Amino acid sequence: MTFSVTGRCARTGQLGVAITTSSIAVGSRCPWVRAGVGAVATQNVTMPSIGNDVLTWIAGGDDAKTALASVIEREPFPDYRQVAVVDNNGNTALFSGPKSLGTHADAVGDGVIAAGNMLASDRLPQVMVDHFEANARMSLPERLLSTLEAGLTKGGGEAGPVHSAALLVADNQSWPLVDLRVDWSDACPVAALRLLWTEYEPQMADYISRALNPSAAPSYGVPGDE
Repeated sequence: MTFSVTGRCARTGQLGVAITTSSIAVGSRCPWVRAGVGAVATQNVTMPSIGNDVLTWIAGGDDAKTALASVIEREPFPDYRQVAVVDNNGNTALFSGPKSLGTHADAVGDGVIAAGNMLASDRLPQVMVDHFEANARMSLPERLLSTLEAGLTKGGGEAGPVHSAALLVADNQSWPLVDLRVDWSDACPVAALRLLWTEYEPQMADYISRALNPSAAPSYGVPGDE
């Protein structure tokens, strides 16, 4: 049903998740980020609260493995959950319950985890980790998205078609630097997500400037704007 990449940029400290799935609106349930804390992908049969709970444990001082263990210990249905965590120091943690669906697999690299279920091939996560590690000079949003694309085109993707995709990245602010979603596509949601990113990337810094100092921010470029 789902595959994802969760990672950290060692240069900038940014944290993020790129994810795609066969069901609707994956971005509303599965990716979680918190600036200076960590990033989580919670998938398979999803319990959305796991992402936020793991980040809260990390914010309280735990590393990725300790935080994830604490949350899974309290989870009433752990067998159905698949969770990937990267904390603000690049530590990683992974849990795949025995009832993860279909062909499920994962791979861990330096500050990155790729994981999936209902996969066409169990080599997909390693293809994604290899791509992520080979492209450290990219910005994190671009790196995550291109890694998701590599999973789709080089790793085999899912056993069936995907229909939604999301890209979520935290930087320095309490709100995401990037929060782009394709909630449904009968074609290819990852391709649609690429189009969104292509349009958003040139404007990304402007939205931060407008939030922090509207009087000095770039013009809005809309009718009536002076």
